[in-house]
Amino acid sequence: MLPLMHDFTDETVLVFGGGPVGARKARRFDREADVIVVSPDFADRGFGDAERVRAAPDAAAAADWIERTRPALVVAATDDAALNEAIADGARERGALVNRTDVDGDREVGSVVVPATVRDGPVTVAVATGGTSPALSKHLRERFETEFAGVGELAAVTGELRTELKARGVSPTERRDAIRAAVRSHRVWKALDSPGSNTRQVVTDVIDEHTGDLS
Repeated sequence: MLPLMHDFTDETVLVFGGGPVGARKARRFDREADVIVVSPDFADRGFGDAERVRAAPDAAAAADWIERTRPALVVAATDDAALNEAIADGARERGALVNRTDVDGDREVGSVVVPATVRDGPVTVAVATGGTSPALSKHLRERFETEFAGVGELAAVTGELRTELKARGVSPTERRDAIRAAVRSHRVWKALDSPGSNTRQVVTDVIDEHTGDLS
């Protein structure tokens, strides 16, 4: 499978299944999509701002839900494998992506694996094991959160300074080398780990060593 980023802004994500997995998926996509969860029962867990519909759809009813809501993504998270298969088939027939939560390993065309994700400002780090080891995905996500704290600030600062270098007429090669030096600098990462440090000034100092005075 090839990892891709997908913007679900103003899109609908349709989740079948109100158990713990369905709740987790609803919370995950609720950050940027309109989420609808269809289930005969709902776990005692948060579903974010998702719309919950109490219903027990069979294959035909699930297809009707997909047809009416026109979702960008359908999540099949029920405890019935046959129903999940029918939901997945219905999603593909209508051109929607599908995330089937009870399948590991090889998947059909149009299937989506939702990775464990860390977000810090403009930076997104995602890790997936193809569904084979969710525990490992979670562990790696937690390590990323700790080891790469502050990368959002670093991305923003280097982005601003890259624009300044371009405005000064610094060549693309020099800009690239200067920014690379900054993001690989031990001084910069130490500043990120030190509360109260002026990260922008440290990054500027490293860039100055390669291109001249930005201060």
